[in-house]
Amino acid sequence: MAVKIRLKRMGAKKNPFYRIVVADSRSPRNGRFIEEIGYYNPLTEPITMKVDDEKAVKWLTNGAKPTDTVDRLFREGGVYDKWNESKEQQ
Repeated sequence: MAVKIRLKRMGAKKNPFYRIVVADSRSPRNGRFIEEIGYYNPLTEPITMKVDDEKAVKWLTNGAKPTDTVDRLFREGGVYDKWNESKEQQ
């Protein structure tokens, strides 16, 4: 089963916010997901993003692949730094 870390669109028309979820790659964008690990709101100033770093690192270690947008958010949020630290400790 291929697992992706991706965005799930929420909110009203023309007022989106996104939840960062771990889901099977075959499920639809707003369909079934395995676990919610954070949220992202691009409309606030500054942009709001909150990610549970422990859960994100756990899923990355287990082989989940982030989408392009989530990859960028993880780089900006420092999730990859924590993931590299956890790999070095092992």
